[in-house]
Amino acid sequence: MTDSTQTAPAGPAAARRPHLSIADFFGKYGVFVVFLGLIVFFSVHPTSGEAFRTWENAKTIFGLSAPLAVMALSLTIVLVMRDFDLSIGATMGLGGAFAITLMSKHGVGWGLAIALGLLIGAAVGAFNGTLISYLRAPSFVITLAVTTVVYGVEFAITGQKTIFEGVAPAYTWLGQNRPLLDIAAQAWVALALAILVWLLLDHTEVGRYMYALGGNPEAARLAGIRTRELKFLGFVIVGLGAAFAGIILTSQAGASSPTQGVAYLLPAYAAAFLGSTMFRPGEFNVPGTVVGVLFLQVIQTGLNMLGLNTSVVNIVQGSILIGAVLASLVGSRRR
Repeated sequence: MTDSTQTAPAGPAAARRPHLSIADFFGKYGVFVVFLGLIVFFSVHPTSGEAFRTWENAKTIFGLSAPLAVMALSLTIVLVMRDFDLSIGATMGLGGAFAITLMSKHGVGWGLAIALGLLIGAAVGAFNGTLISYLRAPSFVITLAVTTVVYGVEFAITGQKTIFEGVAPAYTWLGQNRPLLDIAAQAWVALALAILVWLLLDHTEVGRYMYALGGNPEAARLAGIRTRELKFLGFVIVGLGAAFAGIILTSQAGASSPTQGVAYLLPAYAAAFLGSTMFRPGEFNVPGTVVGVLFLQVIQTGLNMLGLNTSVVNIVQGSILIGAVLASLVGSRRR
């Protein structure tokens, strides 16, 4: 006698994986598809095509992306925890200016100058972290105020002048040498940093705690996660990264200019928010930030080759940031 309750064997339909709709695909990879489309557009355009699709141009894009990549990757760590740091542009300028000034005006060796430049960036991050993590001050307001203070310190150190004398040749190696595949050393350093930050956030307990803190701060605290220490660490890292980006930038130019980090603040946020619309929509992630940086540099390079001026590039970058923020919000709600 046959048991009428026996379960029928699963057929091919039951074994299929969940179908990925077109909406889901573009929600996850849409910005990446647009990025590839822009590369094709600039490569075939009559004005930019011949120069854009060369290996020389690709190497230039990689090199020019390095300072922004370092800053955006560091910023990603703070954004993962749903905080902000608006002082990164000022810290970037201060780190590079401090190292250059030590060499130029005080005869400090290039190695010590770099170390002290990084130290002053970490100090700015520690100051932000202390006020935000332990005194519970709002990150947006505090880092905006600290921006003004840091600019004041930079002006006092440099006298608001461009400094280019007395820079050690070894200092410029990072920005001007091409040790492998004729690609600038700073691009390789940025790649190494991307791998390290990816390992930190995606493959360590600290990174998982940072994501947990960003997802639900109260639940993270109740679970025993040391939320204050994590936030403090994040701000120290972003301060250190911003100063390192400034050192890379001044190494590339062989000089320090007043408020040189200002131009990198908006692109750093644009790259990170663009990244949050890719791969893991609504969530800041390292692969997305890297693509976001290259996305912005490709746009800037391509528009410049088309003969468009800086104002147009700025308008486009600002518009991209608005779109990225909106797409990130949509991604968060879909999750």
